[in-house]
Amino acid sequence: MRLVVARCSVDYTGRLTAHLPLAPRLLIVKADGSVLVHSDGGSYKPLNWMSPPCTLTTSRRDDAEAESDPEGDWIEQWDVVHDKSGDRLRVRLHEVLEDSAHELGVDPGLQKDGVEAHLQALLAENIETLGDGWSLVRREYFTAIGPVDILARDENGGTVAIEIKRRGEIDGVEQLTRYLELLNRDPLLAPVRGIFAAQAIKPQAKVLAGDRGIDCVTLDYDALRGIDDAESRLF
Repeated sequence: MRLVVARCSVDYTGRLTAHLPLAPRLLIVKADGSVLVHSDGGSYKPLNWMSPPCTLTTSRRDDAEAESDPEGDWIEQWDVVHDKSGDRLRVRLHEVLEDSAHELGVDPGLQKDGVEAHLQALLAENIETLGDGWSLVRREYFTAIGPVDILARDENGGTVAIEIKRRGEIDGVEQLTRYLELLNRDPLLAPVRGIFAAQAIKPQAKVLAGDRGIDCVTLDYDALRGIDDAESRLF
């Protein structure tokens, strides 16, 4: 992972256009190819980003370009282009305050909180909730980048990877996408499709999942526990 603190401007062009004027920001380049632009506020969410697969190229301008450029004395430009959509993130660095790289290695994965762990166990015990003829392969199916919550077989014998969250957000879809890319390299499992399951799924996560060919399922925790019997309800 590369971390760069710099005074920079940022432009995004593609399905939408966005501009961030010159200001100090944190730029993160991850090993998976993603590039994120952060400010000192806004919690965990980046101001702008480019998700993989994408290509990053850097260039420095010559003196002639510097004299004719109205944007000022930028010293380096990053062009990040998405390999599939062609969307482009352009970052112009005017002053680099810090630049460091770190090898983080393979992450052990997120340790589930109580609700997520219970959801995983309950869905594994009641895998037929997803459809007649479904069967469980195993929970916490190991991969080189972390365990898949549930690996199952659908009614046609197809392999399904299921990622479970209490609250479904974009990060969870990205996590499942990485698992699917790895699992589909295994000829004994491929083709593997994905299901993103949560108690509530944000609209942005649903859109991204649909774009990735991933199905979304909303889980009813009480129903899985047998507390909420939908057939006995009046309303």
